[in-house]
Amino acid sequence: MKIALLPVLLMLAVGGCAQPETAPGHDAATVTPVVGADRDAHGCIGSAGYQWCARSERCERPWELAQAQGLANTADAIDAWCALPPAPARK
Repeated sequence: MKIALLPVLLMLAVGGCAQPETAPGHDAATVTPVVGADRDAHGCIGSAGYQWCARSERCERPWELAQAQGLANTADAIDAWCALPPAPARK
């Protein structure tokens, strides 16, 4: 009797370890996205703090840009600075 019960117990143990792709009652649309998978049209990763700056023509972290450019660390100051067109290259 003990020998016949062993395969059944092993199947239950292995089957209990399997995890479904999504939890019951949840569909793929409600699964939390992976951090860093939220690139915008310019390729900036918002969840990492990056946003597009037209003036520098690259993704910038506002607080780092404020420190590097001597700006106030406010959304208005960053937006105003980034809204300016890039300076033309000198010859």
